[in-house]
Amino acid sequence: MVAIAVADEVIFEVQDNYQKQTYRNRAHIAHTNGVLQLNIPIKHSKDGTRQKTRDVEVENDFPWQSQHWKSLQTAYRTSPFFEYYEDDLEPLFTNPVVKLLDHNIAIFKMLAELTGIEVTYRFTECYELTPATTDLRELVVSKGEKVFDFAAYTQVFQVNHGFLSNMSVLDLLFNEGPNTLHYLENQALDL
Repeated sequence: MVAIAVADEVIFEVQDNYQKQTYRNRAHIAHTNGVLQLNIPIKHSKDGTRQKTRDVEVENDFPWQSQHWKSLQTAYRTSPFFEYYEDDLEPLFTNPVVKLLDHNIAIFKMLAELTGIEVTYRFTECYELTPATTDLRELVVSKGEKVFDFAAYTQVFQVNHGFLSNMSVLDLLFNEGPNTLHYLENQALDL
């Protein structure tokens, strides 16, 4: 979100082959026991063929949305701004989800609106190994991820765990509220 906050335009890669262990279907939040990973389960192709990112469907055979929402409520109910944003965010955890990309774009739009980020976006039309624009696709990879040294802000469980860096932007939003955009714009993204 730091990169998005300072961008003029965002181009979402949707033509690549979907990869496991990326932030396309996971996020980390600060929880009572430390870091909690929230995973959106996906349907894998039955014949083992690769899926394009744009085609990946969500597995809804168990109530992952309600589990994620309960985890967020438990983790952030006492944060300064949870109640301010919860009514806007709750539909992301109650409305039916079919395609992962559609859900991620709904999340992106909601977070942009709540934080005040004004950026245009579009989707790739074909996969380019070396695109002509700034390529930040590696930021989506969670395996061997790069840890950024962002400035600390006050977190709900900081007394128990110290500052937990690289959490979901929801952690920042629930703890910093209207200051979220200012925080994002003032972080150095050392790539």
